Amino acid sequence: MSDKDDKDLVVLGKFGAVYGINGWLKVNAYTDIPEGIFDYTPWQIKLQGNWLPVQVASWKRHSNGLIAKLDGINDRDLAQRYVNAEIAVTAQALPSLEDGDYYWKDLMGLAVVNEAGYHLGEVSDMMETGSNDVIVVKANRTDAFGKKERLLPFLTDTVVKSVNLAEKRIIVDWDPAF
Repeated sequence: MSDKDDKDLVVLGKFGAVYGINGWLKVNAYTDIPEGIFDYTPWQIKLQGNWLPVQVASWKRHSNGLIAKLDGINDRDLAQRYVNAEIAVTAQALPSLEDGDYYWKDLMGLAVVNEAGYHLGEVSDMMETGSNDVIVVKANRTDAFGKKERLLPFLTDTVVKSVNLAEKRIIVDWDPAF
């Protein structure tokens, strides 16, 4: 699986600095519960543009964070090459969601259209703000309102009226001038 396509993978975190001399690395998890990153296997690590499979030999909580030791990485110098490497798993490794819940990766590239039929653009990113997620919409080049990007709160029933993954479209209640 060395040249895994990015679209088949879901990034769950990133390695931070090396910890100690025995090959441990700090782990920055993007999962809701940080320790949850270790529930998903096998990990794929992006090194020099290629995804490589790795096995976690051990992990533990340390201070306010997490550290992990990978199989075969037994010293600081070997661990150093993994610093800042993304940690991903295949989408199939993730649990199925209930209706109305979505993985952010599934929303990327969807057309965003308001209830009046105005095409606001496409989902280019998602942001977590604490109170609610935010859809980052890259506007069309010919946007009538001169917008390049819109930030829409992902609030079901009030802003997001429907998400149709099959039709690759999100319907929103949103004024295109805003």
